[in-house]
Amino acid sequence: MPSVSVSTEAGSDTARLPVLDIARTLAIIAMVIFHFARDLEMFRLAPPGMTLEGGWVLFSRLIAGSFLFLSGVSLVLAHGEGIRWPAFRRRALMIGGAALLVSLATLIAVPRDFIYFGILHGILTASLLGIWLVPRPAIYAAAAALLVVLLWATVGKSLALPEIFSFTGLLAAPRPTLDFIPLLPWLAPAFAGIAAAKWLRIADWPRAEPGRMARLIAWPGQHSLAIYLLHQPVLVALLWAITRFLQPTCFPC
Repeated sequence: MPSVSVSTEAGSDTARLPVLDIARTLAIIAMVIFHFARDLEMFRLAPPGMTLEGGWVLFSRLIAGSFLFLSGVSLVLAHGEGIRWPAFRRRALMIGGAALLVSLATLIAVPRDFIYFGILHGILTASLLGIWLVPRPAIYAAAAALLVVLLWATVGKSLALPEIFSFTGLLAAPRPTLDFIPLLPWLAPAFAGIAAAKWLRIADWPRAEPGRMARLIAWPGQHSLAIYLLHQPVLVALLWAITRFLQPTCFPC
């Protein structure tokens, strides 16, 4: 499942839209729920493979798609009136560094299934490609999203390419990994977010001062990268403590 959850371009505080941060908060909550369910499997507190079938699969794809879509919206919000290259470079370096950290950490912990192209890698790539679309009419981004979908429908997961090209989404048998967000089809929701934000002219929306409750709900969405990096160690430590000290009944023992 796509582990997702970071904003690609936060922009300045004055550029923020509370509704966008709140939407990202909801996606973060969904992500934590999914990862908690997957961790229950790892600790044998839930049936093996539970999150790989049924509604869990749809749930995971909706989470990944929502974050990529919001990342496209965020690009327009941060750069709709002109690309702020210093801010863009800082954010790209931050996400790239976090993606590298995730790859290295999982390579050490689970070398056979380490994350070589997960949600952070996908968001970074979508940002680097999507920034070219931001200053252009919305139809460009919509056409790019449609092209990705058409490529996925025609040649996605069907080619016998070397394993090194797994990140493209074209391979019939990509390298196994804990989290996989290949270019096809996952560039599509990011480009769709750019198109939607431009059609809705989100950069021109009024910036009303949010109330206390709205600020509280929006807070996780404003710190999504940190939450993404920290939530799994916290969940794993919590479940380890439960299984180590409370010794609950496992499924199956």
